[in-house]
This record gives sequence, C-alpha cells and structure tokens, in this order.
Amino acid sequence: MKIDIIRFIQDQLFKLTKNKFSQSYISKFLVPIIYMIINSKDNKFLISGSQGVGKTTLAILLKLVIEKIYKKKVMLLSIDDYYFSKSKRLKLAKIIHPLLKTRGVPGTHNVKELNEHINQFIKQKFPIKIPLFDKIKDDISRKRKKINNADILLLEGWCCGSLPIEKKYLYKNINQLESNYDQDRVWRKYYNSMLKGEYKKIFSMFDKKIYIQPPSFKYVLKWRTFQEKKNANKSRSKEFMNMKMLKIFIQHYEKLTKWMIKIMPVRADILIKIDTNQKIKKLLKINKYQ
Repeated sequence: MKIDIIRFIQDQLFKLTKNKFSQSYISKFLVPIIYMIINSKDNKFLISGSQGVGKTTLAILLKLVIEKIYKKKVMLLSIDDYYFSKSKRLKLAKIIHPLLKTRGVPGTHNVKELNEHINQFIKQKFPIKIPLFDKIKDDISRKRKKINNADILLLEGWCCGSLPIEKKYLYKNINQLESNYDQDRVWRKYYNSMLKGEYKKIFSMFDKKIYIQPPSFKYVLKWRTFQEKKNANKSRSKEFMNMKMLKIFIQHYEKLTKWMIKIMPVRADILIKIDTNQKIKKLLKINKYQ
C-alpha cells in the first residue's frame, strides 16, 4: 500500500469527521475493507449498523477512495433516501397502525423504487435518478440525484441484511412504545412481515454484507443526539429533535437494532466492531478476502 493512498484516506476522513486518524489505524482497519471490495469478483455490497455507528461515513469514504485511487465508479445508495413521504406514512398509519407515521422500520420505505434502481444497476441501464430524503423536514426532497454510470453498488442502511425477528422476542415488550402503543402487536408483526417479504428480496440481491456492531444499544441515543444536532447545524435549522423526542424516536428502532446486534455478527461477511468512541476496535472475517 503506497503511503500517498493512506494519506488520501487520512485527509478524507478528517474532512468527513473533523478527527485525525493515524496511518496505522487506517492501514489496519480501513485498507483491508477497500482491498476486499476492489479485489472481489462481486460488485454489490450492503453496509449496515445501528444509528450513529458510522456506516454513512464509511460508505462515503469507500466511494471517494475507490473512485479516486482505483478509477471505478461507485453508486452509493442510502435506504434512508427511500423513506415514504410524510403523507404516505400518514395513510399507512390510518390503514394499518398509528406508529407507521414515524419513519424507520421496514414498511416505511419505497422498496419498489429501490428494487427498480438496483435492477437498473445490474442491467447497467443509466442514468438512474435516485431520491433524496430531507430528515429535518421529515419528507422527500424535490431534488433527485442523477447517476450516469457505476461499476460498484453500495447500499447502506440501519436494517440492511437483517433476518425477520423470531416470534418469542418479537412479542416481548422491551420499551414503553411497545407496551403502550402496540399492545396488540400489529405494528411489530407488520414490519416483521415486510422483512420476510419485500426486504428479504432486496437484501438477497447483494453479494456481501458488511456489518458495523456497536458495543451495546445504550450508546445509540448518545450518538443519534449528536447526529441530529449536526444535521440541524448543516441546514441552519432549529427543527431538530431534543433528547426527550429522540428517546421516543429510537424506541421505534430498538427491537430490530438489538436483534441485529445478536444475529448479524454471524451473518455478515465482514464484521466491524466499534468501541464507545465510535472507533473500530476489531475487524473480523476479513482475512479470507485478502
């Protein structure tokens, strides 16, 4: 590995995170992931992990490095950009369950459009106009991003690659949201059925899964709070969720996130374990791709 490549990664990471990472850290934890993607015969990769683990940062970094150093075009998709509009979720809330008005769980994404875009990539039918979701406004942006060509597809998202939740754990109430607002389990059974159907089909289209595992779920609120303020500062908006709102918000994600912490280390092709400071502490299952 040439030192200028490592320095390029170091510079890009600083721009993305405002933190300086050592060259040894980059060489040990990030270069092997890039090598795996570049040297693989496959070209479709999932990146998943709980809110705040750094999956978006990793995905953006991979795109920057692969395009700059290896001269291959990367089509980067975020499952978050495929959330249904606010009006569509309100309709789902009236028809199926009130909790579906909040974006997040399987069943609140436009998987039909996502499926179309993945198939366009597979068939190399460009351009592809992908949606953008405005999290501050909690609605679909009027803008679209045009992709003219791509050699590699990355899809990042918190629930990507998950199996449906087993019945015993699905039915167990683990927070106030479930015990107070989903007593009949309609909401959780609905999003779990989506995992068994439409989402399973989407995830099966990908060749390899990269999972970023947090130390535990309790850090998600802390990381998500920081993320929310960062997004609000970028948009110069005061419309961000406070701590109380975020505590309620992440309860929508809690069960599936905890389920993934349990099952994804076995299912992932590459497992990235991070510490309480969101830094990588272990990179597992990588050797067989080198």
